Amino acid sequence: MELSRKKIYFASDFHLGNSTRKNNLRKEKLVVRWLNAISKDAEEIYLLGDVFDFWFEYKNVVPKGFVRFLGTLAHLADSGIRIHLFCGNHDLWIRDYFQEELGIIVHKQNEILTLKGKTFMLGHGDGLDPKDKKYKFINTIFKNKFCISAFASLHPRWAIAIAQKWSKSSRASHSETDKIDLEEKEPIYKFCLKTIETQKIDYFVFGHRHLVCSKKIKDKTYYMNLGYWNIYGHYAVWDGRKLIIKKFD
Repeated sequence: MELSRKKIYFASDFHLGNSTRKNNLRKEKLVVRWLNAISKDAEEIYLLGDVFDFWFEYKNVVPKGFVRFLGTLAHLADSGIRIHLFCGNHDLWIRDYFQEELGIIVHKQNEILTLKGKTFMLGHGDGLDPKDKKYKFINTIFKNKFCISAFASLHPRWAIAIAQKWSKSSRASHSETDKIDLEEKEPIYKFCLKTIETQKIDYFVFGHRHLVCSKKIKDKTYYMNLGYWNIYGHYAVWDGRKLIIKKFD
């Protein structure tokens, strides 16, 4: 008898590929164990960006590695679990590999979805600070079709090495600020406040910030951030009654 699937899971910021081969393998196996554990009652799984520390799809080439993780995603999708992948600022260059090869639904922007009777806004959480002009400028370059084509013309050996170095320096530049909770001054928090002025949202769920939190914004509206998996191993689960953050050990 098939086990009834009724829960929806959320996770973000695995940053697979951001460390040594040994550490990456350990983290990948941990993520796979989590996926297998929740597969028993998962109806849907939402991966909210920066699943990879860097991902760039050429027309006929994808980055080396992650075979355990990708194979598990394909197996779960084949079993009937709907899996959603949101592009983050580290893995925004996703083309069609995940849809065509793995059967995964890819989202390239924030989405407002009704899940078991409640309204969710889901996304990675980057680019929500209107005052961060530097980020918006860099993001515009990264999404420019000409720049993408120029990068794709590089041999993967050099292109991936350049991208990994950039990713490492970017992460190091804000590693200390990631540990500071700005509370109501958080750009994502302020974005949520502004959004509910015109739209009814029950839950905002994001990643990107690398700081786990669950905050009541107004009345029955909540903002949750799932943090950095490599440090916390946190995820959220929604059963139609409660949205709670758990830690996977």
